[in-house]
Amino acid sequence: MATPLSDTPLSPSSPLKTVAVVGLGTMGTGIAEVLAKAGREVIGIDVGEEQAARALAALEDATARAVRRGRLTEEERAGMLARVRTGTDLTAAADADLVIEVAPESYEIKQRILGELDGIVRPDTILATGTNALSVTRLASGSARPERVLGLHFFNPAPAMRLVEVVSSVLTAPQAVAAVTALAVELGKEPVAVGDRPGFVADGLLFGYLNQAAAMYEARYASREDIDAAMRLGCGLPMGPLALLDLIGVDTARTVLEAMYAESRDRLHAPAPILKQLSEAGLTGRKAGRGFYTYAAPGSATVVPDALTPAAGDTGAAGRAVRCVGVAGSGTMASGIAEVFAKAGYDVVLAARSEEKARAARARVGKSLARSVDKGRLTAEAAAQALERIVPAGSYDAFAEVDLAVEAVAEDLDVKRQLFAALDKVCKPGAVLATTTSSLPVVACARATTRPQDVIGMHFFNPAPAMRLVEVVRTVLTADDVHATVREVCGRIGKHAVDCGDRAGFIVNALLFPYLNNAIKMVQEHYASLDDIDAAMRLGGGYPMGPFELLDVVGLDVSLAIEKVLHREFREPGLAPAPLLEHLVAAGCLGRKTGRGFREYARR
Repeated sequence: MATPLSDTPLSPSSPLKTVAVVGLGTMGTGIAEVLAKAGREVIGIDVGEEQAARALAALEDATARAVRRGRLTEEERAGMLARVRTGTDLTAAADADLVIEVAPESYEIKQRILGELDGIVRPDTILATGTNALSVTRLASGSARPERVLGLHFFNPAPAMRLVEVVSSVLTAPQAVAAVTALAVELGKEPVAVGDRPGFVADGLLFGYLNQAAAMYEARYASREDIDAAMRLGCGLPMGPLALLDLIGVDTARTVLEAMYAESRDRLHAPAPILKQLSEAGLTGRKAGRGFYTYAAPGSATVVPDALTPAAGDTGAAGRAVRCVGVAGSGTMASGIAEVFAKAGYDVVLAARSEEKARAARARVGKSLARSVDKGRLTAEAAAQALERIVPAGSYDAFAEVDLAVEAVAEDLDVKRQLFAALDKVCKPGAVLATTTSSLPVVACARATTRPQDVIGMHFFNPAPAMRLVEVVRTVLTADDVHATVREVCGRIGKHAVDCGDRAGFIVNALLFPYLNNAIKMVQEHYASLDDIDAAMRLGGGYPMGPFELLDVVGLDVSLAIEKVLHREFREPGLAPAPLLEHLVAAGCLGRKTGRGFREYARR
């Protein structure tokens, strides 16, 4: 009979002094390093002596690097290594206060390990599973001491990643959670308490996004390089989704998604068929030397060219000459785009509905350039020359001689169609007409003209002077030389162009906003708090902002509009906007711009 936790109390500050780690792969070895560094006695257990030896060698290498970088002294290194011993039998865990199993993601394997540990460890020992996909409740139910079983989900690489998800089942005793949470803090980690559902917080949000990226690539909507570049440059992510799938392991991602889909029945969690195809072909990512990309060797991080790698300098058709650019609009995006072109040496006509609005937009450019001078990013002379190249105009008639017209007006299809009809009459034959829409159909703008072949999407990201990404959106009517022109112009203004077709959300918004919507659903379902979800994605996913921080910056009304467009186009039930988002927008809580969104902000 298991000893109740109340009989062997553990205060939140009680140290778990001896910890066994079962499974000495990359994650298990990293966890062992973290524990040893924090002064714990560590027992590493693996079925193979060779793997145990590799783990020790990896620890020796990691600690040696830390000494070279000044992060450890030789004395501290020696102490760390002395605190780690390895074995190949679970009986080595007999004296452990805590056992963390990091075995392969299999109910059969994990339940066998936990079952064997029941007969080995002390009654007061806490058993933690490192699963990121399987039900902790199901694993605990097979144990003789389910109240002492919980999830302890570290992130890879464990020594560097600060997040640890502490996962309680309905059977877990609070004292066990308190003891493990206190340990996580002492390890220098940020523990987040979550309930038991596949993926928990971080992976629950991350893997849906990764799955949609895989499906986007499988549909040949965009190249693997463009999908990854779009999410790195458009969202500030440390790694693109397909490269991340290769790092995690395509087979592991498939397992996590299968578990998520089994519970949610949300088609967005149903593993993209390409994940199954790659897994069953043994193309599981970096560890196999090939996945979505090809690597120099199994385990290598170095990507090497393969049959899918774009040929360098392959620009296709010749582009049209562009010397003068017209920018239509008077808002932040219009002034930012005008600044980008002017700094790159183009003559710019900045036109708005009135001379006053156009001059105000040009003045905004002047202030932005002045800030760049103050920060040492631009000389005063270069700033003055750039501003001089921008001519404000109160009528679109000023676009008569521009070679490229870029509209940056309100995100309203009727407004944009009226503008394109006007540009069609004003702009000279051969001028390229571009829309900066982030969610509306480019072809609808094209059909408002008599020259749809000259119309293309150029989706800049805000703030345009700082963000390097431009999504280049071809319609079925866009001419090849128009596409080549815009690609060439992007290069000249220092932007990274990615190609995609004319469908809702393009690349970035089509992947970003379902992720944000799922985060809202987590809060709506009382699964986790705003703060815990934001912390999980910043610390566990390396995101520059948590989803609710980002939603409040973007604007809840803007986010809702994009999510409605995505839902209307793809008809996926899982893309339906979360009711909580709709309620906040209806209440006028739109984010930072109104002083209240998911959080409250001090009024300026």
